[in-house]
Formats: sequence, C-alpha cells, structure tokens
Amino acid sequence: MTEFPPLKNDLILRAARGEKTERAPVWIMRQAGRYLPEFRKEREKHDFFTICRTPELATLVTLQPINRYDGLFDAAIIFSDILVIPQALGLVVEMIPGKGPHFPSPLELPEDIDKLNKNVDVYKELGYVFEAITMTRKALEGRVPLLGFIGAPWTLMAYMIEGGGSNTLSKAKTWLFKYPEESKKLLQIITDVAVNFLIGQIKAGAQMVQVFESWGGELSPHDFKLFSLPYIKEIANRVKNQLKNDAVPMTIFCKGSWYALESLSEIGYDTISLDWTIDPIYAKSITKGRVTLQGNMDPNVLYGRDENIRSTVKTMLEAFGTNERYIVNLGHGILPTVDPEAVRVFLETVHSVGLELNKKN
Repeated sequence: MTEFPPLKNDLILRAARGEKTERAPVWIMRQAGRYLPEFRKEREKHDFFTICRTPELATLVTLQPINRYDGLFDAAIIFSDILVIPQALGLVVEMIPGKGPHFPSPLELPEDIDKLNKNVDVYKELGYVFEAITMTRKALEGRVPLLGFIGAPWTLMAYMIEGGGSNTLSKAKTWLFKYPEESKKLLQIITDVAVNFLIGQIKAGAQMVQVFESWGGELSPHDFKLFSLPYIKEIANRVKNQLKNDAVPMTIFCKGSWYALESLSEIGYDTISLDWTIDPIYAKSITKGRVTLQGNMDPNVLYGRDENIRSTVKTMLEAFGTNERYIVNLGHGILPTVDPEAVRVFLETVHSVGLELNKKN
C-alpha cells in the first residue's frame, strides 16, 4: 500500500459525505487545460494523448491550476480523458486541434463489437493513468484531495459510434432503436471496463471520483432509463461493493438530464453535479438532502464583467447554501478562451462570500 502525505484540506470530502463545512468547497471541471497559458505551452511540445499517457506530464498539468491559484481550489482532478476507455477497448482515438476527438474507424454495425478487446486488463492498458494518479497524489503533498474520473457507458458508446462529437447523435441513436439488444451488450462491455478502471484509480490514490454522462440529456426520459441509468447505477454499486471500507465519494454528472434527479438520488452516488439549466431550489426539493449537490454556474458567465461574476456566484451560493451538502463548480467544463483572471475572481468570490454567508447563518 502506497503511503501518501496527510491531507491538509478535506472540505470537498466532508461536503460529499454530507458533513458541515466552514464554506462550500470549489473546483472546476476541466480546470487543468486549454484556458491556461502554461498548459498551452506543454501542448506545443506534446500531443494531447502523449500528455495523458506520460505520468510526469499528466502530473505537471494537473498541478498547474493548483499552483497558479494557490489556496483557492479545494481539489485537483487528474489530467486524463474519458476516451481512454475506448482506446483500451482497441479503438484508435486522435485529438485534432480545433476540432476535438476523432475516431478514424468508429463502430458502424453490431458485428463491429466483436473487434473490440473484451478482456481489458486495465492495469496493462490504462496503467499510465494509475501511475499519474499516484505520482500526482504525492506531488500534491496533501494540499487538496485528488479526483479521478471516467466517462459513462452511454456517452462513450456514442463517441465510439459517431466517431467524434455530434449535434444529433443520429448514428448512436440508430443503434439504440435499431439494435437495442446489441446496444445493451456494448454498454455492458464498457461498464465492466469502467468499474475496473475506477477501482484501479481509487487504489492508485484517487480520493473522490466522478462519472461523466456528458450526453445524458440527449436521451428522452424513457430512453435514459433503458440505456443510461442501469449502467451508471451498476458502476456505483459494483465499485462500492468491491472496495467496501476503501470506497471513496462518487459523483454523477448527467448533463441535461434534469428529469432524472429523483432517480440519480437513489442509485448509490454521494454527489450529483448539475448543469446550469437546473434551478438550485428545484434540485434541492427533488433530492431532499439525500445527496450532495455540485455546480452549476453557466461557464459563459466567466466571460462577463467581474461584478457580474461576483453577483452570479453570490446568488448561486445563497440558493444552494454554503455549509452543508454543496460543492461549487461550473455547470460544465470551463471553456478554452476564458481569461484565467476571471477564474481567480470566481474562486476568490466563492471563498469570501461563502465565509460571509456562513457567519450569518
């Protein structure tokens, strides 16, 4: 068992467990990435997936926002990508500058499932992520907890069939409606890898993990219950059952799936991350304190004036509360052209307003 430095800031872990906190903890999805000039310098030297696969580089860029905003973030999230699971399954994934992920040979017909590597050894195929997590956890020296993550099965399936991003997901949805049983077979294959991958991340040192169902909102409520919910539920249950006392808090983020809040509160996750289309009061009324809520500021607010950022943060904190069952975040990943100083305004406001509101309570 690897020994790590003692943790100095456990706010986010306490919030995820439902314990009271001195203020609401904060981190940002994609906080290590393209909006930072220091990250862009690394990208000039290295391909995106080279950074993911090189533990020293993944550690370096994971620490970049922690170092830049010293004392303002309450968590680091390992630099990786949700599409490393499709790579482990045998698909080629490229990251095209200015375009995003690209699969030269996506799945086209159900017979293509047979071409996948169905017996994935995550320690062999994805061990570089585990190494990066262990290395980063040590390098953090206990400043903040380290988060791991995966993409959810439906989201990964959609990428694997579409071959990249899509406005309609028509190819992936064709599978759901034309080949429903084969779709479920593929979703189960991805789920099995996802479970083992998350367990490996936690054993490597991840202190909290998040499952990204980024395209959950592209499904109708009925189809979400068929092709998303059973698999994300299975992931939470299997990970926690296998790890038992070594389990860590788990977060689910289903972008656009406002209709699923009730169900998401009951399937084993500690935290539900919300996009910006969900009203905090509505979310609290549905979840009834059963889970911690995370989010949900529109990432585009960071393009606004400083006073607008501050007022939006204040309104958000007043609505969610600041000392119990709440983690501050954006409603999706930070956009690549955001000014890093706008992020500083956001983080400083979360700290100052959170502490101020707690004093009043």
